[in-house]
Amino acid sequence: MTHNHNNIQVLLICGGGGSEHDVSLRTADFIQRELAGAPDIQLTRVTMNENGQLLDSDGMLRELRSDKLLYSASGSAQPVDYVIPSIHGYPGETGDLQSQLEILGLPYYGCGSEASKICFNKITTKLWLTALGVDNTPYQFLCTNTAEETAKAKDALQQWGTVFVKASNQGSSVGCYKVSDEEALEQALNDAFRLSPYVLVEKCLKVRELEVAAYTYEGELVITAPGEVCAPADTFYSYEEKYAEGSRALTHVVAEGLSDGQLGWIYEAAKRAFIGLQLEDLSRIDFFLTDDGEIYLNEVNTFPGMTSISMFPKMLQNNGHDFCTYLTALIRAAV
Repeated sequence: MTHNHNNIQVLLICGGGGSEHDVSLRTADFIQRELAGAPDIQLTRVTMNENGQLLDSDGMLRELRSDKLLYSASGSAQPVDYVIPSIHGYPGETGDLQSQLEILGLPYYGCGSEASKICFNKITTKLWLTALGVDNTPYQFLCTNTAEETAKAKDALQQWGTVFVKASNQGSSVGCYKVSDEEALEQALNDAFRLSPYVLVEKCLKVRELEVAAYTYEGELVITAPGEVCAPADTFYSYEEKYAEGSRALTHVVAEGLSDGQLGWIYEAAKRAFIGLQLEDLSRIDFFLTDDGEIYLNEVNTFPGMTSISMFPKMLQNNGHDFCTYLTALIRAAV
């Protein structure tokens, strides 16, 4: 492979071997297509397997070392100037991969290791949001599967009628159960504690699901108008529903019928979260609007899906911004 020394050598890492492996490949496809039009960027794509090994398109092992070179099995190496960690869930969205890249001194796309870790853990996110003065869904936090702690969950169920039980550090709707009676609650708590050392019990609300794309464009923080995800009536928007090609969830790039006050609140809350959590480059910030007109910040996605049907790229484009221009500007600025 010839390297023009003026080119920026970008390493795209996707996969990860976890539950979101396949979606992460689709996001990488999207990024690869978008960057194809940038003449000064030379992209090398590798897929990470469940053991953290990097494989190229031929299935051959590649290794990124502290000299910032990507080695192949034959011993040849190529320089790496910038990394795009296109991995949803572990280890990309959890901050682990970012920590490794920081140790290697390599600039990369997206939020830092600390912000990623905070936002991936549903409980830490809520503690931070509360500290930043941003309203979030009412919840109870359980740190052990003992009678004393699970009593909090039973109280919450009695008080709220229906709750979501969530494993705290699983990605997109994985380890998330909707519960309306005590028997189901016990089962859900056991399942959630198997996946995670901490469990969140959250009030189930009748809501509209709104989301904004927040990103840095030419040095400025941009927050789009909220889009809306309308899950079909009667289904909980599960992981499969979210990513299935035949997903019945409808999305509207711009949510309808929001008042200026609601739009203003969402904008300010998203901005406060982006700055307060020290997010970088991109995020998708999700809100709940209840039937009573309450707005809660539900979650912060530090590496949102970017398939052709995903909200983040759609909202960015709808905002009059070109994805390739946006990403190449970040790459050039970092390098």
